[in-house]
Amino acid sequence: MGAGPRLSLVLLLALLSVLLSLGLSPWPVAVALALRWLLGDPVCCALIGLAVLARPWLVPWMPHWLNLVAGALMLALLPARPPAGLRWLLVDLSFIVGILRIGLGIRSRLSRKPPDTFVDAFERRARAQPSHAPLVWTGPGGRSVTYRELDAQACRAAWVLKAELVDSEGQGAREPAALLVLASQAIPALGLWLGLAKLGCPVAWINPHIRGAPLVHSVLSSGARVLVVDPDLWENLEEVLPKLQAENIRCFYLSLSSPTPGVGALGAALDAAPLDPVPADLRAVITRKSPALFIYTSGTTGLPKPAILTHERVLQMSRMLSLSGVTADDVVYTVLPLYHVMGLVLGVLGCLELGATCVLAPKFSASCFWDDCRQHGVTVIQYVGEVLRYLCNAPQRQEDRTHTVRLAMGNGLRADVWEAFQQRFGPIRIFEVYGSTEGNVGFVNYPGRCGAVGKTSCILRMLAPFELVQFDTEAAEPVRDKSGFCVPVGPGEPGLLLTRVLGRHPFLGYRGPRELSERKLVRKVRCPDDIYYNSGDVLSMDREGFLYFHDRLGDTFRWKGENVSTREVEGVLSLVDFLQEVNVYGVSVPGCEGKVGMAAVQLAPGRTFDGQKLYQHVRTWLPSYAVPHFIRIQDTLEITNTFKLVKSRLVREGFNVGVIADSLFVLDNQAQTFRPLTQETYQAVCEGTWKL
Repeated sequence: MGAGPRLSLVLLLALLSVLLSLGLSPWPVAVALALRWLLGDPVCCALIGLAVLARPWLVPWMPHWLNLVAGALMLALLPARPPAGLRWLLVDLSFIVGILRIGLGIRSRLSRKPPDTFVDAFERRARAQPSHAPLVWTGPGGRSVTYRELDAQACRAAWVLKAELVDSEGQGAREPAALLVLASQAIPALGLWLGLAKLGCPVAWINPHIRGAPLVHSVLSSGARVLVVDPDLWENLEEVLPKLQAENIRCFYLSLSSPTPGVGALGAALDAAPLDPVPADLRAVITRKSPALFIYTSGTTGLPKPAILTHERVLQMSRMLSLSGVTADDVVYTVLPLYHVMGLVLGVLGCLELGATCVLAPKFSASCFWDDCRQHGVTVIQYVGEVLRYLCNAPQRQEDRTHTVRLAMGNGLRADVWEAFQQRFGPIRIFEVYGSTEGNVGFVNYPGRCGAVGKTSCILRMLAPFELVQFDTEAAEPVRDKSGFCVPVGPGEPGLLLTRVLGRHPFLGYRGPRELSERKLVRKVRCPDDIYYNSGDVLSMDREGFLYFHDRLGDTFRWKGENVSTREVEGVLSLVDFLQEVNVYGVSVPGCEGKVGMAAVQLAPGRTFDGQKLYQHVRTWLPSYAVPHFIRIQDTLEITNTFKLVKSRLVREGFNVGVIADSLFVLDNQAQTFRPLTQETYQAVCEGTWKL
């Protein structure tokens, strides 16, 4: 809000205060403004003219002269049309009431002695509904798990691991534990996690697909004194075991026997452990700020870092299901890994908090997805990244709309996929959320605007302040003005998202050296002493308060003086009928400033690459600076375990025909096509004789 609107608002509030202090009603002022906004200036002026002509007859009903002055000033100072965001006022207020109610309830729970944590809620459910099955496993040996069975697993795990992680008096700080398990061990791993939570121990869920140095780093950075490993990952463990043992980390297999000397096996001890309830007093040392989980970043810009999730933050995230309208009667289907916050906290823990049923699949399968949903009566599905696009790309079936799914909840959904998904699979409500594991503020698209990642309002922005600011693509930093402050962007303009760090919205950062967390903070954003969290994401916000994701700052690249969003270019290329998957990135070219666009693509089944058709498409739908100059044909595009496209290796390999075995094509403006990139053309590009 600029200085002019602020001054107008202050004057109007002062006038209303005067009216109220004199015992006069402000309603005539509000009615005048409402009539103007509803009827427009011509009709409003006509009514005022009629009122002046009929003044002798209207005098007995005329408002006080101060009301008339205030009304005139109101009409003169405020805009002729209501603010764009006003149409969402009731929806905004309803959402704010919901989050405040949830927030106050969580604070009340965690302020008790001992605190009422997520595991206490689980224990209450186990006592009230012992035969209800909150978990359903669809993998090999598929089965349902009741609260009684899950609580029994948790109690046994707590008694087995208590001696390893809790001091004899039970009063000291709780040692962390780490879990390294494949999806096939999801149910036993969840029992272990809940057992450790009964002891008050924080748990690090480690990506089971990493090995060597990253694995060692992940375990050590969590501070874990105990590491529980899936027996199928014995090779991963044996590679790093000496380094872990040198740090006095005790390792156990989640099995009856151990194939590795020096590594124990928990299976027999778990089977023999008592089923006695674990006293809540063991969790008395916990506060709302105590760490409950360590969830790792993807490690795309270095080694994975353990983000701290406190008990308060875990409960806030888990209640997102209820905020979206999910109830205890719903069945939630998730294909997301448990070392990801969407799968573990929003999916599994969200269902345990609500008393809903969570259907766990070992991995994503487009061919099995809807069959699982029909078999288990799924009503809510979770997605992340490109999951819904993969479903849209699967061959059409007659039963595509034969299901009971009413809600899809997740993040990273493009507008074109949103529309295509609902057209094909029915009017499923999309509940898009935005946030990062370590971030201190998130957004929710609660009105359901297609393509938006979230919605804010003036009230929400006061509760959770943030800024969208200009950024330097090359330096990956905010742009500052002459006074050293960050420069905000206008409505609809892309800007780097910075969220303010406050007592009610702390940035907890990562476990480990403080400098890891300090790198994510930006100071002196709007005033000399403020502190903001740098999300690294580029978003824009329209006049109604809807936020739209553009790109990661590291994925955005600069070419010919313009910022190119890889996400936007991917959206345009995805419309080409012979392309099934698209991954856009920037590559360096000798002698050129910035990076030039390149796309790795997967062809649709049975289709061939058409350079002329692609040339015409990109020239029609993209500005010249955003048109990719190189195309790389791949059999499959590499993705992460959370369904994000991998770009780092592609960027390193660039367009080097001597390194890349895949077919490469280069943009030829003279021939108006993408033609094969030969060794001679590659040399010409590097020498600058081929003009880009």
